[in-house]
Amino acid sequence: MGLQLHRRSGAGTARGAAAGKPRRAALAASLGLALLVLTGCSEESQYQLRHLGLPGQATEEAPYIADLWIWAWVAALATGFVVWGLILWVVVRFRRRSADEVPVQTRYNLPLEIFYTIAPVMMVIVFFFHTVSVQNTVLDDSEPDMTLEIVGQQWSWTFNHPTDGVGDTDPETVDEGEYAYVVGTASQLPTLVLPQGETVRFNLHSPDVVHNFWIPGFLMKMDVVPGRTNSFQVTPTELGVFKGKCAELCGTYHSRMLFNVEVVSPEDYDAYVESLVEAGDVSDDGPILGGTEARTSLRNFDDPNGGDE
Repeated sequence: MGLQLHRRSGAGTARGAAAGKPRRAALAASLGLALLVLTGCSEESQYQLRHLGLPGQATEEAPYIADLWIWAWVAALATGFVVWGLILWVVVRFRRRSADEVPVQTRYNLPLEIFYTIAPVMMVIVFFFHTVSVQNTVLDDSEPDMTLEIVGQQWSWTFNHPTDGVGDTDPETVDEGEYAYVVGTASQLPTLVLPQGETVRFNLHSPDVVHNFWIPGFLMKMDVVPGRTNSFQVTPTELGVFKGKCAELCGTYHSRMLFNVEVVSPEDYDAYVESLVEAGDVSDDGPILGGTEARTSLRNFDDPNGGDE
């Protein structure tokens, strides 16, 4: 007698079709929600998604840092996939097939132990080599076009622009020339104006505690240490406005140590410095380096000159 298959009734088919409709509707809703979320992302957010979280590359030095970041992730993921694949293969290949099975006991495997000792060391050496290469590039100390004196103090920033357009290129000395300055306050964020296409060195000063000068769009930051002048230089390539902040916990109002960065044409930069001079924001005996001249101690939020609370 042959095997006979039962026919599905029309009611069963209808029930299957009805049960599939909610699943299709849920899938369509999920896809629609995903598209809505993606289209709602700003251009900046989409750029960060494509570049593994990097905020931008607005200087000549930034691509070196970006490439190091991205390829480090590629190497880490490649290593991870190899390790995960080996783990999965071992789990499947050498799984217990019966309750009384005892696997072969291996005390050591000399070639394998040599491999997993040498391979990580070689990886660290490669990472170290590329990191040092990028560090040497972004910390290049060749002659800049100009030098700005940057001061981080509790809890804002002071930006000193040399009126001669050059400044002091030696971070170990303090120039006594004329500087136009911008002093941030608790109620008004300072703006650091930079000329496009010119190499600018930042000499970093602090009169109180350790701060950190960070411009995410430049992919570069550095500690601002009392009693020591750190420095680095960048060449802005993109016009526009960027955000800056302190990246070192420096006290009660650390979160207020924000500033803006505006990259303009060299002609507009010269006009900006001249406007500071005309407004009287100028020092004839060197840059303002904080201390008793700092007006950003965040005592009175309504007084731009910082009165005692």
